[in-house]
Amino acid sequence: MCCVNTWIWCAANSPARRYSKLRSVSSNAKPQAAPPIPGVLAGIGLLVIAVACFAVLDTTTKKVTAAVPLLMAVWFRYLFQAIFTTALALQQHGQAVFKTQKPVMQSLRGLLMLLVTLMSFASLQFMPVGEFTAIVMSTPMLVTLLAAKLLDEHVSVFRIGLVLGGFAGTLLIIQPGAQQLGWPTLLPLGMVLANTAFQLLTSHLARTENVLTIQVYTSWIGTLLAALPLYWFWNTINDLQLWLSLMLMGAAGSVGHMLLVMAFKKAPAATLMPYMYLQIGFAMLGGWLIFHHIPETTALMGAALIALCGCAGAVLTLIENRMRSA
Repeated sequence: MCCVNTWIWCAANSPARRYSKLRSVSSNAKPQAAPPIPGVLAGIGLLVIAVACFAVLDTTTKKVTAAVPLLMAVWFRYLFQAIFTTALALQQHGQAVFKTQKPVMQSLRGLLMLLVTLMSFASLQFMPVGEFTAIVMSTPMLVTLLAAKLLDEHVSVFRIGLVLGGFAGTLLIIQPGAQQLGWPTLLPLGMVLANTAFQLLTSHLARTENVLTIQVYTSWIGTLLAALPLYWFWNTINDLQLWLSLMLMGAAGSVGHMLLVMAFKKAPAATLMPYMYLQIGFAMLGGWLIFHHIPETTALMGAALIALCGCAGAVLTLIENRMRSA
């Protein structure tokens, strides 16, 4: 995701999805004992490595899509994810992992994820990695707000203010008044909206479906759909460095999401969420090292505002949960 570096496991287990799920079920969940400190620290460490992998994915994607057609890059990304996820799923659950009670919703989720990926990869062709990552990181706040509204939960004025603050940070990065508001500028905003719908659907599916089942269907549906128009966009790749970059994309995304799942098994979502915003820093570092891009002051202010609002939202969720369990 960002981003999206969104993302094997890319979707059902991303912090935004876990965060929305936490909000949607928190009012009915029974208080749970706090996890041991070593486990929490291990979870934080795994998350930091995971978001570093996502930054590598986004940085490599920006570099690869400058030389490889967009659909080819998307297809390779999905193929790596599908193979990795299926191998892991079969090892843990055997053929039972292919059983689903909601094939239509699984297909819709796969289509939404493909749309998010296409817009993410396209956005990276026009935007620096760090700024793109910061915009994507505003998704959890929007997901939290919409999930609460759809479930008729109370949404505090403070939380609404955090969502508006995150949106303000996005505007600082895009700076619509400083340039012509063309379709490249709207790509990351469209991606955030599609990603929000995707995460809400994921939260709904995760209540009854196996997480690995969700990932297997999403991966292969995306792979098959991206392959349909591939005949018209295929270019022969003779550069070994490009092949290695494509493999790095697949490996970084797959390892990152696997570590993300492991992190959320060891520590609560509200504890981990603030550390997720380290991805913005990693992405800006990658943009500087690979593309020699230094963000403008307004972009840095926008990224900081998004991170601040996101961290405040995570702290607020933690406080609310403790008040409910008291």
